[in-house]
Amino acid sequence: MAPTNFRRIQMKQIWTASMMTLLLTALFSFRAEAAKLKIVTTTPDFASVAREIGGDRVEVSSLAKGTQDPHFVDAKPSFIRQLNQADLLIDGGADLEIGWLPPLVENSRNHKIQTGNPGRIVASTGVNLTGIPDRPIDRSQGDVHPLGNPHYMLDPENGKIVGEQIAAALCRLDGRSCEQYRKNETAFNQHLNQKIAEWTQKLTPYRGAKILTYHDSWPYFAERFGLNIVGHVEPKPGIPPSPGHLATLVDLIMREKAKVVIMEPYFSDQAPKFLAEKTGIRVLVLNPSVAPEAGINSYFDLFDQDIAQLAETLAKK
Repeated sequence: MAPTNFRRIQMKQIWTASMMTLLLTALFSFRAEAAKLKIVTTTPDFASVAREIGGDRVEVSSLAKGTQDPHFVDAKPSFIRQLNQADLLIDGGADLEIGWLPPLVENSRNHKIQTGNPGRIVASTGVNLTGIPDRPIDRSQGDVHPLGNPHYMLDPENGKIVGEQIAAALCRLDGRSCEQYRKNETAFNQHLNQKIAEWTQKLTPYRGAKILTYHDSWPYFAERFGLNIVGHVEPKPGIPPSPGHLATLVDLIMREKAKVVIMEPYFSDQAPKFLAEKTGIRVLVLNPSVAPEAGINSYFDLFDQDIAQLAETLAKK
């Protein structure tokens, strides 16, 4: 073979090898970028915060919808598939999902997300829970939560606690991106601080306002924004109101001059409407959770909408 042809063949081989190296490097780089951590949450609140912290490095889905009662969610076979593929599971803790989540996690056969493992966050950890019973409880007392009231995400300050847990978990699972997760957490907290000041200002004229709630979902919200919950439509958590209890509430509303009864969209409005007819109290349906299907796409949207509607209702004479 002529030297010139040999050199041409040699150069072609070198060029081909170089191109293969570049292509393989690009391919593996693309796969690394595409391999997002899969986060599954029980409710859209946690999903929203997880997206804020994880950014474009995570893929997030929620099992429950925001318009569903988080205590009672119909388990679907697709939930088990989601959990099987999850790198991280975030649940509310405090028995919020005790009626439906445990068998799904067990049947997922995913070791990473079992309780106590790196791929599991019980979000109530670190939250100062209220409503912890000071005496033994039984079923006659209704759906009482022995670990405390699980509706703590309705205090936006608790969103910071959950955000810190998510950032810490993502740093454990993806240490190379830890700095970015912490930056996202800082940005989330700064935005939340600004919004808390804004929300507080909107409700400041109504501090001390007396309200009723259908379910005991709103104590953290009321404490944060200075509202006074004087009664509940449910006589006990999860127990529908009896005629006798409604009569008691009519007297209570008139005596306390309560202005608003807050109810979630998944409860019957029959009892609140009865109270409104008898006393003139206003019925206000508020979402207690992020709910994209109801136009509430983020944790910030949740408080924007709820506080705007509440302030408007309380302003009415």
